[in-house]
This record gives sequence, C-alpha cells and structure tokens, in this order.
Amino acid sequence: MATLQFQVPDMSCDHCVRALTGAIQEAVPGALVQADLTAHTLTVTGTEDIAAVERGIAAADYEFTRKEA
Repeated sequence: MATLQFQVPDMSCDHCVRALTGAIQEAVPGALVQADLTAHTLTVTGTEDIAAVERGIAAADYEFTRKEA
C-alpha cells in the first residue's frame, strides 16, 4: 500500500482538513487521510491512484504539490 504525501500551503484549520478529507475520500473511498496543519501536509494511504487523490484535492479547491516519499 502506497503512502502519498502532498504539500497544501493554504490548509490552515480544521475546516480545511475536513473539506480535503471529504473530497479525497469521495474520490478514493476507503483512503486514510492524515493532516499536519503545522507543516501544511497531507498523507494519504490506502490507494496508489495518485491522479484520483489529486482530483480530490483540486475538487476541494486547494493548490498542492506532491512530495516524494
């Protein structure tokens, strides 16, 4: 199971985390999303479908960059 990491500079509060988590889990049911507000990073496990996770983040209207694990 892959671990995907994303830098999300505008993620700054619990509302952001809920919005991103919901959008990612809608795009990839069963994905586990962990957020670090201090570092502005998301870690997603439970999928290797990078494109689907990226579509979820974009659907929540956040800019992001993928971090190499």
